[in-house]
Amino acid sequence: MTTSTRSVPADGTGPPPVGRPTNLCVVLLDSLNRHHLGCYGGTEFDTPNLDRFAADHAVRFTRHVTGSLPCMPARHDILCGALDFLWRPWGSIEVWEEPVTRVLTEAGVTAYLATDHPHLFETGGENYHVDFSGWEYVRGHEGDLWRTHHDPSWIGAPAMPARPAGWFWSRLGRAEHAFERGYDRSRTFFRAEEDYPGPRTMRAAARFLEEATPHHRRWFCFVDEFDPHEPFDTPPPWAGRYQDGPWDGEWIIWPPYTEGGVSRGLLEPDEARHIRANYGAKLSMIDHWFGRILDAFDRRGLWDDTALVVCTDHGHYLGDTRGGHDIWGKPAVPQFEPLGHTPLLVSWPGVDGGGTCDALTTNVDLFATIVDVFDAEVGHPTHGRSLVPLLTGEADRVREWAIGGVWGNWVQVTDGRRKYARGAVEDNFPLAMWSNRWSTMPTHLPGFRGLPPPDRRATLATMPGTEVPCLRQPFAPGDPLPFWGAGRRHVDDHHLYDLELDPDEAENRAGEAVEEEMAELLRTALDELEAPPEQYTRLGLA
Repeated sequence: MTTSTRSVPADGTGPPPVGRPTNLCVVLLDSLNRHHLGCYGGTEFDTPNLDRFAADHAVRFTRHVTGSLPCMPARHDILCGALDFLWRPWGSIEVWEEPVTRVLTEAGVTAYLATDHPHLFETGGENYHVDFSGWEYVRGHEGDLWRTHHDPSWIGAPAMPARPAGWFWSRLGRAEHAFERGYDRSRTFFRAEEDYPGPRTMRAAARFLEEATPHHRRWFCFVDEFDPHEPFDTPPPWAGRYQDGPWDGEWIIWPPYTEGGVSRGLLEPDEARHIRANYGAKLSMIDHWFGRILDAFDRRGLWDDTALVVCTDHGHYLGDTRGGHDIWGKPAVPQFEPLGHTPLLVSWPGVDGGGTCDALTTNVDLFATIVDVFDAEVGHPTHGRSLVPLLTGEADRVREWAIGGVWGNWVQVTDGRRKYARGAVEDNFPLAMWSNRWSTMPTHLPGFRGLPPPDRRATLATMPGTEVPCLRQPFAPGDPLPFWGAGRRHVDDHHLYDLELDPDEAENRAGEAVEEEMAELLRTALDELEAPPEQYTRLGLA
């Protein structure tokens, strides 16, 4: 770790030495691409406020990686501290778990949520907000069913005319999946940049920091901001900021989820550039509004007693090339570096900004850090390692490996240099879902079936480290599977990369002697997590 600590003058004035902050603010920016941030070497898009935060106040973590994916599983990592992708695809807080907010509020810590993330209020995420002391939900983002009609007075103010969410399905000849999402209606009610969900969420967070925090002795603020996640919709002056060449058609704010968009002829090159530019516009817009949080820290003098964390759940492919194809969105491919190697910036009282930490970390470690900051105790099994020893200089590493993946897809393990993604062997079974909350990702998409209810094959099992009976539903070939677990593309497809020698993942070393070493590391990780036995079998590790 490369950091520096600030000294306290002899008269006792000045900032405190490295220690434990009184308060903590976590800002999660969804789908935040590490390689597009200036502070991580990005040059394509402007991120002046995140860069200012990194330079002036934060430690920049260089080996932070994803765990459970996608959106809600990642939030489960952060708010519950337990990796769940080996047991279930997407779901609420389980009955045997204590979210960090419940632990904190019972300990007298005020916990506040500012968010525009619709999944927190849908089936599969609906109980993550209930243990906060207070919360504000900004309506209208992505699939939020906020409005039932278009505002007929919208035309021309302020957003650009845009293709509806289902445009790419229509191009694929899948008219049954063509659809309009909630945001297609919501955007017609916006009249200025300040009306968009991201700016409104950041204003709510800044308002809490400036107006509410003086009333609380200890507090935790969680800003779950869905930007720069799609739709990549921005008003002027952001719209078109990075557009390369003229664009006369409807704006493409909904990116496709596909492998080989341009290489397979599914996207025109100018469409690809346009989509990428629109992500950049969304990134720069939310960076601008993140500045409101920095301003609140400045005005309230919070840097001396409050830690500020900026993180994400995952990245987003924007035509990044792997295996000879350009990848878009979050399709069923391994978590290559653009999606799985994520930014983490942490400011800590007594630690100068501009430093770096090269220790391997992952999202469950954020939960462990929150618990450590407030000296709280959690009753259910967790998998994180606190980052506090890294920030205070007491340690230069907290873990030897990090594991992650998507339920029913690849399982990945890394030692910080080598990354191994192992798919299923022969077929994707046996496979089972373990949960007492029978829910999974709501799609709101025509033509997609939801998860069927449990059937007579279900049995009661026990989650590791608990005495709570848990419903275990096995699946067999031919069964409908939860959205993220369907398909066979990952079967008998393994990936192994030495990221120091091959950061662009061009040389897959699976099949070489080193694969057995990484397979053994994966076994070690599964053993420590007490993973379900069917995972060993489907991965060929039994």
